[in-house]
Amino acid sequence: MAVSMRLSRGGSKKRPYYRIVIADSRSPRDGSFIEKIGTYNPLLAKDDEKRVEIDVERAKHWIEVGAQPTDRVLRFLDAAGVKERAARSNPNKAEPGEKAKERAEERAEKAKAAEEAAAAAKAAPAEEPAAESEAPAEEAAATEEKAEG
Repeated sequence: MAVSMRLSRGGSKKRPYYRIVIADSRSPRDGSFIEKIGTYNPLLAKDDEKRVEIDVERAKHWIEVGAQPTDRVLRFLDAAGVKERAARSNPNKAEPGEKAKERAEERAEKAKAAEEAAAAAKAAPAEEPAAESEAPAEEAAATEEKAEG
């Protein structure tokens, strides 16, 4: 029989409270268990000593017998000094998926095109006002000649 150390949820809605239990790995999460070895109350502050309470002697016994702790229980056991938890490394965890990368590339291309269009628009109006400023001067000279003549 495969035995596991895991959390069994109790408490009401939005008010979780967990028992750290030894149970058959095939039994449901909140179903029957072999032995209760501790409690975990996530609502308490992280530095509160009553947040996690474990019977260290029983935990050591069950690990020697072959019980497999879940990741969360293994964290508690590591903090209590019962069993060491190896650090995990997942360098790709924060990397976006393929679709997100494609969308980011499309946004970058659109932004680049918009910048080029804005730069072209800035350069073009600078040339046009110079031509317009010459035209009124020519028109003013032509109207003066008509008035004189």
